[in-house]
Amino acid sequence: MLKRILIIRLSALGDVAMTVPAIYSLARQYPHLRVDVLTRPSFVQLFIHKPENIHIFKADLKGKHQGLTGMCRLLKELVSLHPDYVADLHNVMCSWIIDAFFILVGKKVVMVDKMRAGRRKVLHGKGRQPNFMNRYADVFSRLGFPVSLDFRSVFSDSHPRQIIPIRHPAIGIAPFARYSNKTYPVEKMRQVAELLAKDGFHIYLFGGGREVSLLKQWQNDIGHCTSLAGRFPLSDELSVISSMDVMITMDSANQHLASVVDTKVLSVWGSTTPACGFLSYGQSEDNAIYLHLPCQPCSIGGSKKCRLHTLACLRQISPETIVAKVKQLI
Repeated sequence: MLKRILIIRLSALGDVAMTVPAIYSLARQYPHLRVDVLTRPSFVQLFIHKPENIHIFKADLKGKHQGLTGMCRLLKELVSLHPDYVADLHNVMCSWIIDAFFILVGKKVVMVDKMRAGRRKVLHGKGRQPNFMNRYADVFSRLGFPVSLDFRSVFSDSHPRQIIPIRHPAIGIAPFARYSNKTYPVEKMRQVAELLAKDGFHIYLFGGGREVSLLKQWQNDIGHCTSLAGRFPLSDELSVISSMDVMITMDSANQHLASVVDTKVLSVWGSTTPACGFLSYGQSEDNAIYLHLPCQPCSIGGSKKCRLHTLACLRQISPETIVAKVKQLI
């Protein structure tokens, strides 16, 4: 008899990308299990070249599923999927409503453990949290589907489409993160790009929104530098990222996008560190640059300001340190 599992992860981009290795591993190891993934419409493009038993269900929380009436409509639509199990990989208010409904109708529901109680220890340097990919796999195991995380890339069974010609050695740089205390100073990252270009590397810049004009200026000023910011939909951007020899990123969505296409990541950390549990799938902590300052980490997910008003955790990392690490990885 066909079994069905509903997986919930609504946001944000990087967090949804982190679910891909676990979800694809689950689907491939249980080919007779129907896997329905509930996420935002803008994140559907993450699930490219997915196993045939994965189906994406869009939660339009700013449209037809908005508010109390919209939530009732969403629940009615989810009931039509007839899930036997619910895996809540989000564990927030919106997903709790869905969880509670399915518990009331007798379905087995397991939520990811965000280990909120243990975060204080991490922030005081007295421990570290397990990586979220392992926590997602634990959810599936508790539902009766133990999973080995054997995922490699969304392109494992196909070749990524060539979107633009890529010249090698190709270094991707995604210089921004959501929060300022997770973002390496822009002027220093520009120096990284200039030093790498001077040494014969080809630089490809990634970003969007307000970053587009700035990265276009870098392209104009730096040789061997191409800005891809805002030019492609997410699925095409994944294809381009898969062609990079190394991606330089913050603790941001881009490190997780690079990981789901099996591209090596050099990550730069500030207010957060890998101890917070967000090192991207398959990446080595040896390739994570951070200073081990007494104040690190000061936040689990990032914040708008440095509480010491210095951003020393980022400002004290020299561009030469990043360039040297890139050369080591190449």
